[in-house]
Amino acid sequence: MKHFDDPVLQAMASRRSVSKVGPSTPSDEEIARLLAAVTPVADHKALRPWRLILLRGDDRRVLGEALDAAAGVEREPGEVNDKPFRAELLIAVVARHVAHPKVPAWEQHATAAGAAHLLELALWQAGWGVMWRTGLQTNAPEVRAVHGLTEDEMLLGWLYVGDIEPAFRERLATTSKPALDPAPFLGRMPRG
Repeated sequence: MKHFDDPVLQAMASRRSVSKVGPSTPSDEEIARLLAAVTPVADHKALRPWRLILLRGDDRRVLGEALDAAAGVEREPGEVNDKPFRAELLIAVVARHVAHPKVPAWEQHATAAGAAHLLELALWQAGWGVMWRTGLQTNAPEVRAVHGLTEDEMLLGWLYVGDIEPAFRERLATTSKPALDPAPFLGRMPRG
């Protein structure tokens, strides 16, 4: 990884998805404080077309049942869908379309995704592991219903949040992702 003198760039460059997080989680109050980092997200006309839903405890069982219902999965009595239990805290990211003549829905969804990623970076910088998860049933009617989504909202997935195992954190500190080759991603407008 390229060395950055700026701590913000360093935090961004060092961020990793953590597929297996531990049981400790930030409090609702800490998440509320971290939302200050989301405020500067690019947001045409300042519509704030997003919201977050915190899922803890039994909420995860309810989500698992909704995912099963959406997929047509029937389980034995006492058996649960363990996917929502991969973390003690899930943060559902909801994009909301606000009717506005100058801001199309796709742009508002991009703002919601940007807000989620800024929150992910803020959580990472605060020492938490995060994995953004989605799936084929993310916007199935059953899943939308348990989140209380309205017709003008779309679920963009869940941030699975928890602490990071010390051994994994140590491994992260001693390994790095290769720097991105910018050539395939930067270009100019074609001229006839």
